[in-house]
Amino acid sequence: MKKIITCLLASLGLTTACGQGDYENVDVKAFAAMTEEPDVVVLDVRTAEEFAEGHIDGAMHIDQGKGDFVEKAKATLDKGKTIAVYCRSGRRSANAAGRLSAEGFKCVNLKGGIMAWKEAGQPVTNDTYEVDVFKTKSGKTVKLHALVHASIRIEFDGKEIEIDPVTKLGNRVINYGTMPKADFLLVTHEHGDHFDKAAINTLSAATTRFITNARCAEMFGSGEVMGNGDMLTLAGNMTLEAVPAYNTTEGHLQFHPKGRDNGYILTLDGLRIYIAGDTEDIPEMADIKDIDIAFMPCNQPYTMTPDQLVNAAKMVKPKVLFPYHYGKTDVSTIPQLLKNDGIDVRIRHYE
Repeated sequence: MKKIITCLLASLGLTTACGQGDYENVDVKAFAAMTEEPDVVVLDVRTAEEFAEGHIDGAMHIDQGKGDFVEKAKATLDKGKTIAVYCRSGRRSANAAGRLSAEGFKCVNLKGGIMAWKEAGQPVTNDTYEVDVFKTKSGKTVKLHALVHASIRIEFDGKEIEIDPVTKLGNRVINYGTMPKADFLLVTHEHGDHFDKAAINTLSAATTRFITNARCAEMFGSGEVMGNGDMLTLAGNMTLEAVPAYNTTEGHLQFHPKGRDNGYILTLDGLRIYIAGDTEDIPEMADIKDIDIAFMPCNQPYTMTPDQLVNAAKMVKPKVLFPYHYGKTDVSTIPQLLKNDGIDVRIRHYE
């Protein structure tokens, strides 16, 4: 009877969970240091309402009080990473850390929760975008913010890089006015889910470099033009290469004709990021080498099917793959399809 009551209370987040594993409690200083590490996932286990009021930047959210908490965690989190868990005061997160540890996750719990975090002067945000953190070869931090569909914000070495920013897509609105001005603003092609004059204007300052293909520069009235095969040095440790992006399926060729649009390879202090743009699994991908992170689109008739994306990933062989631009396409099978290829597939909200 005691075990039944304990499990019931655990499902409500009110006490220690049954079947707990081991985890470590850490203070704010240690927890803050962990948030900068690429092999750490920060997990907020409070309610959606609490999360929306303010959370640690880049935190993922799964409500530990919901009945499907463990199932969602197992489907979303990587057991190869440390899961840094927090709640309001540390009680619910201790519960969650114990339950996840019992499932084979390595967990740490923030003592005192977000209350202690705030009291220590650490920042919180209302930004609900997912953030992935990577380190360059010399130890510099790169943060990738999943905004929407094909819109990506990148922070690196004090620089702001925006990829295909759009202000509104369906019922999702991105408020670029709350973000820093872009140092570099890259647009792949002219379609409205990639090229948005309002977003470009909001993000632009006098020093912003707007880099795009010839058609978008013409439509915007200015911009640095890159064609397939062109290369630019953006800064001493930053380079950009424009690569082909086009359709190959009969009946779809008009969407992205060969030679018009760009994909990009952005190299940040040796970290190579491939942003494929709107494309299918074209043969030129076989020539793209040494990619650390790849963004590949997945929604026919405009880009790739899941099978095409898997084929593209096997050609490029990135260390980390983000399926993006996927709309209503089911991309949940892609991690399983690539499980034997040594590719870390991460599903984020790039609908």
